[in-house]
Amino acid sequence: MAVACTLAAGTACTSTVSGSALPAPGPAPSSSPGNSDVFAGLNACQLLDQLNAGQGFNPGENKSARNQCTASKPEFITYSLALDSTQGLSGFAADNTGAREISINGRDALQADIPTGGCAVAVGVGEHALALVLATMARASEDAQGCPNAQAFAEKVEPLLPAG
Repeated sequence: MAVACTLAAGTACTSTVSGSALPAPGPAPSSSPGNSDVFAGLNACQLLDQLNAGQGFNPGENKSARNQCTASKPEFITYSLALDSTQGLSGFAADNTGAREISINGRDALQADIPTGGCAVAVGVGEHALALVLATMARASEDAQGCPNAQAFAEKVEPLLPAG
């Protein structure tokens, strides 16, 4: 999955004006659903560990500031789960040419092969959010099982997601 970052730089101007100094008004609080984190209170590692409990997986690890996590079952598979509150299915489709439309427990979803091996399933959670499940098999000879495993894992994740 491609990742895009946008940086905004601010500039300030100064001038001398007679009168009393007053603080500038801050930005108004946003109540727009497009700006809120639909996954607030959900932790990808906690979900991953909950779904993998008792199955021989290592505890989930998050190696970034994003709400994502990876857990491996040695000699079998690695699952990754990312809860992305900024990119919807349209963004996933744009980043993953060849993504196929599927349904996960009645929700719109997309499935795409990962060029380095494995499979990604993106489950829509509203227009601007998705839960992304990646499945990477331990042996390249078993790559054909990546998509069925990613889809099965996404079906376990879906009931734990907020309504879209």
